[in-house]
Amino acid sequence: MAYPRIIHFGTGLLLLLAGCRSARSLYDPEFIQVLRDSDQSWESVDPVTPALPPADPALQGPQPVSALIAMALDRNPNVQAARKRLESLALKVPAAASLQDPNLAMTFFPAAVETAAGAQEFALGVNQKFPWFRKLDTRAGIAESEANVARARLAEVELETIAGVKQAYYELYYLQQAIKTTRTEQQLLAELRDVANARYQAGRVSQQDVLRADLEISQIESELIRLDQQLVSAQARLAQWLHIDPSTKLLADLREAMNRVPDDLAWLQRRAVAARPALHAQLAALERDRQAVGLAQLDYYPDVTLGLNWIEVGNSGISPVTNGRDSVLLTAGLNLPIYRKRLRANVRSAEAKAVETARQYDRIRDETLQGVVDLFATARSQQDLLELFRTDILPKARQTLEVSTRAYNVGEVDFLQLIDNWRKLLRYEVTYYRLEASLQQTMAQLERLIGGWGGVPAGPQPAAPNNQ
Repeated sequence: MAYPRIIHFGTGLLLLLAGCRSARSLYDPEFIQVLRDSDQSWESVDPVTPALPPADPALQGPQPVSALIAMALDRNPNVQAARKRLESLALKVPAAASLQDPNLAMTFFPAAVETAAGAQEFALGVNQKFPWFRKLDTRAGIAESEANVARARLAEVELETIAGVKQAYYELYYLQQAIKTTRTEQQLLAELRDVANARYQAGRVSQQDVLRADLEISQIESELIRLDQQLVSAQARLAQWLHIDPSTKLLADLREAMNRVPDDLAWLQRRAVAARPALHAQLAALERDRQAVGLAQLDYYPDVTLGLNWIEVGNSGISPVTNGRDSVLLTAGLNLPIYRKRLRANVRSAEAKAVETARQYDRIRDETLQGVVDLFATARSQQDLLELFRTDILPKARQTLEVSTRAYNVGEVDFLQLIDNWRKLLRYEVTYYRLEASLQQTMAQLERLIGGWGGVPAGPQPAAPNNQ
């Protein structure tokens, strides 16, 4: 009688091994690549080197901001991680809607149990738990809402990446313009030094004017060194958003079209409340918590467990009327939700969590509206200052330097006044480009806050001032 037991045991073992073999299957090629990379990192002497993205020669030189944004959305690790999180949570929806695995039980009798029908030597049972009506649908709804939260978080990360690229890009833009302007004014200063040297050679001014010009030229060289260092740092920050080699010599396209601020603050606020992903994430979280309350209420109802048992009966027994027929039993059971204190606590806890999520939504909405007003006011002031510099301050500063240069040639003003006017012009021109870049950076923050422009782009910025 040992052989049937061995056969039964072997059958159960084969079923178990078949399930274990399926558990070892891998489906995601990215996960397989991650395993290989992690093994290589552990085994490598320098684990950082394989992780560095290679430099792309095509990225050397000026690039439009739109191309860099597209690259960042495709390669940025934060975006890729958010996409994988969404994929992970979305795949949990069908799992939440599925029944739990049935239970398989095998009973071996060390000593046969004698019955009138024959000796019982082996029993096999299987049972399946069936949740109460709507429980599976509710769990699937909770999982789907969690995926919707991740979907909104992905949109938020993408907007954050776009804003980060623009912030770094327009910082690079400012530094390039500052270097270009400083070198242009350096050439003008060299011309002023030549004028001072000619007047000194003619005995019309003291050598002090020439020395002052040389000192200013040295200070300009020092400023250019500082700007070049800031340029390298800005290139590395932009490369980080693109997930490329930080030594890549990225440059902003100085012909890039600038955007103006929309005139309608009310539209910006409506757009922010309707489209900001952070608010959508809270709404999805609120739906998740609302369904969690419903699931906690459904715990008041019992779950049903249905089972089937088969008992092997031998052909011989203590009774002369032994029939040797195997026994088949049907079982049904349910849990008894009698501990109402625990059930009530779970419902109240779920309700409190939903209220918390709703209050967090109110907080984020208030912060959003306040941020829109703040950034709108900042952008408008920057835009007005740009217009003031372009139409009034810069033309007057250039005219003042031209007049003082002619006056210096005839001895009507001293060289100190001439240098002071030159310094002011350089400072005003650099400040103009600082304002121009800051306005675009503010616009990038505003775009992130309102969830994108939604097909309503700002108008073009007035042309940059002529440095000549």
